[in-house]
Amino acid sequence: MNLIDTNIILELLLNRERAQEVMNFLKSVGYENIAITKFSLYSIGLILHKMNMDKVFKEFIEDFIKDTEVKIYEIEPVELPKISEFAKKFNLDFDDAYQYAVAEKYDLKIISFDKDFDKTEKGRLTPKEVLKAK
Repeated sequence: MNLIDTNIILELLLNRERAQEVMNFLKSVGYENIAITKFSLYSIGLILHKMNMDKVFKEFIEDFIKDTEVKIYEIEPVELPKISEFAKKFNLDFDDAYQYAVAEKYDLKIISFDKDFDKTEKGRLTPKEVLKAK
């Protein structure tokens, strides 16, 4: 199962340079093999709202969350100290440590463009690297 980081979704929604790579990854892997954190959902909503892109967020929820088999994972409040542990251990910011904690808890591969995950035990893969391994 693949945990996709916030930046993967934003790459696609904002039609950035690697948007096609993300689209190819999603089509190839299948939504049933994709997970996202609840934290990422809120972050994406916050970012798109700040950019006056509420319509894009609504379409994302309809198309990516509601109409697919994407799993949504979170950390329980009693598990939040793990985030601080991972942040200190790997020198991660809060959102990356949250993603890492979810990946650890559910044994997920981290799919991200964020190189900060490279210094962790789990590491990360880019969408392109996942496609090459298939």
